[in-house]
Amino acid sequence: MTPDDRRYSVEHEWAKVEGDEVVVGITDFAQSQLGDVVYVELPKVGDRVEQMKVMGVIESVKAASDLFSPVSGEVVAVNDAVIDAPQKINESPYEEGWLIRVRPERLDELNNLLSAAEYERHISGQGTTG
Repeated sequence: MTPDDRRYSVEHEWAKVEGDEVVVGITDFAQSQLGDVVYVELPKVGDRVEQMKVMGVIESVKAASDLFSPVSGEVVAVNDAVIDAPQKINESPYEEGWLIRVRPERLDELNNLLSAAEYERHISGQGTTG
């Protein structure tokens, strides 16, 4: 089930507000489509990310894919655990497998993302509303 405490991009990233930061990761659907994740390249603390722009790369045994930031702002933390052990993304995409924390420039950017229900429709091929 897709957690409803966060917002989702059509590229399968999620964004969860925690205090004045936004935690970013990839969805369970994305990690299952990728297969075993073997490498992840993420921005560094202090880097600026832009909504819907490439922020890194994730590689699996099947493919390499760009990672897109669901929000614009400054990277304030990087999950070193997923760099050292990328399989955490497969094992726990919504908790231990988070990627970065961002201090967002504008929280209203999250309105550009999908709700959990909209994302569920998106991945089931039924399109989105809104």
